Amino acid sequence: MGRDRTLRLQFGNRIEVVCVVGTRLCTDVYGAAPADAVTFAVKHSDDVEVEIISDGQSEHAPANGGKQWPLDPKTTLSIQMTRPSTEANDNKVTVGYYGENGGHPIDQAGVFLTGIEISLDVDADRDGVVEKNHPKKAVWTWGPDGQGAVLLVNCDKENPYTGKEDCQDDKVFSKDDLEDMSRMILRTKGPDRLPPGYEMVLYIPLSDCDKVGVFYLQNPFFGQRYIHVLGPRKLFHVVKYTGGSAEMEFFVEGLRFPDAGFDGLVTINVSLLEPVAEGIPQTPIFTDTVVFRIAPWIMTPNTLAPVNVFVCSVKDNYLFLKEIKNLVSKANCKMSVCSRYMNRGDRWMQGPDFGYVSREPLFEEVTSLDSFGNLEVSPPVTANGKEYPLGRILIGSSFPLSAGRRMTKVVRDFLYAQKVQSPIELYSDWLTVGHVDEFVTFVPIPGKKQFRMLMASPSACYKLFREKQKEGHGEAVMFKGYTGTDTKRVTVNKVLSNEVMVQENQYVQRCIDWNRDILKKELGLAEKDIIDLPALFKMDKQGKAMAYFPNMVNMIVLSRDLGIPKPFGPIIEAECCLEQHVCSLLEPLGLTCTFIDDVSSYHKQLGEVHCGTNVHRKPSAFKWWNVTP
Repeated sequence: MGRDRTLRLQFGNRIEVVCVVGTRLCTDVYGAAPADAVTFAVKHSDDVEVEIISDGQSEHAPANGGKQWPLDPKTTLSIQMTRPSTEANDNKVTVGYYGENGGHPIDQAGVFLTGIEISLDVDADRDGVVEKNHPKKAVWTWGPDGQGAVLLVNCDKENPYTGKEDCQDDKVFSKDDLEDMSRMILRTKGPDRLPPGYEMVLYIPLSDCDKVGVFYLQNPFFGQRYIHVLGPRKLFHVVKYTGGSAEMEFFVEGLRFPDAGFDGLVTINVSLLEPVAEGIPQTPIFTDTVVFRIAPWIMTPNTLAPVNVFVCSVKDNYLFLKEIKNLVSKANCKMSVCSRYMNRGDRWMQGPDFGYVSREPLFEEVTSLDSFGNLEVSPPVTANGKEYPLGRILIGSSFPLSAGRRMTKVVRDFLYAQKVQSPIELYSDWLTVGHVDEFVTFVPIPGKKQFRMLMASPSACYKLFREKQKEGHGEAVMFKGYTGTDTKRVTVNKVLSNEVMVQENQYVQRCIDWNRDILKKELGLAEKDIIDLPALFKMDKQGKAMAYFPNMVNMIVLSRDLGIPKPFGPIIEAECCLEQHVCSLLEPLGLTCTFIDDVSSYHKQLGEVHCGTNVHRKPSAFKWWNVTP
């Protein structure tokens, strides 16, 4: 952005001016004219363009000065360099003033010009190339036809020996660190040196200093060093002008995700400063600006292909790890086990060497609803006429009219601020733990761009048990082989005759149905898109619900391979009727069901398979910036 600058012509003095190519110098020819002058003419170098502007009309002045114009108080000159200089002061504009006879000029005033090109450039059209002076580099728009550069938050750790995330230090440890950053190039072209007193300065607004960091590549061809030049406590950096045609390469990292009060946009500027006089600060005569949007925090749904499964090793989950390893082998993906040294005994900790973000409330109480089993995402959907190509985030909360547990405001605000996966708040406070993954999940339909939503269903369980009772299997026993706990003999008849449990599960079903209606509306689903998995719950002393047998909806989804908590249901003809029923629902879709015993290692701790694992998935092919929020 080059503003028009006003230049005052002087007789007898040599005026030297640096002019950025494409910007204009404006001067008043009338005020500088001798008293007896009536006309003027302009001569200029070939690389200079001069316009005579009077009464809103403009006319190009020929380079040879062969035409004269009448002096008028409303007449001004507009001077512009068309290409950069090869030497300082190698271009000139001369104004000659003439009397009545129009012969030789009465007097002359001249300006010596040094032209320079300055362009701060980014990948504004998102094609992987940092184009020169892209017209949309200073704006940012969403959608398929949008423009604007993007930036990642550098929140992982490339150096295993530091306790800090990469975005919290001012060093580049490896080429992998650079892969998390965006390139920015400062291109200049001009003479070998600028006149004394001129400087180029790269800077960021104070409001952005905790949101963006910039590294400069020093010695790009020998002994590369990356110097931290902008970021917290570093608002500006004086850039050395090297002369000729030069490209200075910078690497930019995001420091914060979008959040409440921060829309994700950051700006970086470069200005050319001009000296005024000794003891007086320099003034900017040209500024170029680029805008980045920091990439949002994005969740990956179950319908995306798995790459790596993370799980912790703790003292009581050896058999669980073995079963997960077998499942992962079938799914043809990797498995990473987080050692006891690394997880410090936390069986729920999911995934070393990954970027993460944390939010800590100042005044609110943290509850189990702030754990991330209470944070899921749907596959891509269209609902109420709006497309959600990256799906929608699901979070559990309290009933709208109650004062129960909710996810803390700082976390909810953070999720809403990401914009690309518009959150849906469900009712989960009726559960002991209170997580949405206790009653809903999603599975792909292999070979199709479709999915099914699975929901825990006490009604489906009672219906199945009544059918088995009518078939003469009322004395079929549950919990055979159930490890790690003492279980009294439980049969289908006992479950169906337990009126307290029936009433408790009627309440649970109503809570789930409330969420079912919300999900159908907000995800654009019909009943045919939903599959009910049998489940039963029991109430704790606080009137909250927990799974009566391992909750099958809390599964791990690895493409067509499902790792489902083994329910230990009634054994009929040597088979678990719950497992048999679930297979009959899911296998016709092309899915494979593997039932995993998680009782002693997770179920007793109020979690299941999904709670104790995490899946790194291939990212969506859809580009998040093409979303229209």
